[in-house]
Amino acid sequence: MELKGKIILITGGSAGIGLEAAKRFVEEGCKVIITGRDQAKLDVAKKNYPSIIAIKSDASNQDAAVALYNQINQLGGIDILYNNAGVMNGLNNLGISNAKHFEKAAAEMNTNYLGVILLNDLFIDMLKSRKETAIINTSSILSYMPANLVPTYSASKAAVHFYTVALRDHLQIIRSSVKVFELLPPLVATKMAEGMDGKSITPDVLINALIKGLKNDKYTIRVGDTKAIYLLNRFLPKIAYKLLNPKIIGEKLQA
Repeated sequence: MELKGKIILITGGSAGIGLEAAKRFVEEGCKVIITGRDQAKLDVAKKNYPSIIAIKSDASNQDAAVALYNQINQLGGIDILYNNAGVMNGLNNLGISNAKHFEKAAAEMNTNYLGVILLNDLFIDMLKSRKETAIINTSSILSYMPANLVPTYSASKAAVHFYTVALRDHLQIIRSSVKVFELLPPLVATKMAEGMDGKSITPDVLINALIKGLKNDKYTIRVGDTKAIYLLNRFLPKIAYKLLNPKIIGEKLQA
């Protein structure tokens, strides 16, 4: 896929992986639009990268998503929709005595999974109408095997994975030219991952792999440890599970 000259919308683009992606796509010659819920972070991103367009929006809110679509349509549309927005509402959400458990789980599913469907539905006709376009959905290493400390987050990313596979197949059946990419990060050293044990990669390593995958039309982009977990889950699932849920996690759950 040719990136130079493309217009890309990155949700959750004001920090972490999304901000690193915004920076790199600018360097690749793209026009970049980012969204986020924190205006202060958007302002900082805009200050650091003046060429980007920063729009405050909530990917999980239907009214906000429609308003975002209308605004982008007025700006001339996009060629790439990068569904990067995600939330992880704390570790160890399993306790049934936790009154916030359901509320946090619903928030994770609404942003991480349903928000992806919401934006894809809004933008799909726009993408179909343009020459070379793409959807990028961010799932996770946890799409293949859950982490016990973040069960609903894991479930939301597994949902994104299966939805992405089905969406790609559907668009191919109807002979649509819209390309559907899936980015499957391992643990990435961002604020959201603070407190999680395990070897992490930096956002720039992840985005380097994404850019390379897009240019080579590699629709499933597994990065770092995700490759190993993918293979282990196919042939040795118990070992894969133990690697993602070592003894130290069990000790945390009992604490």
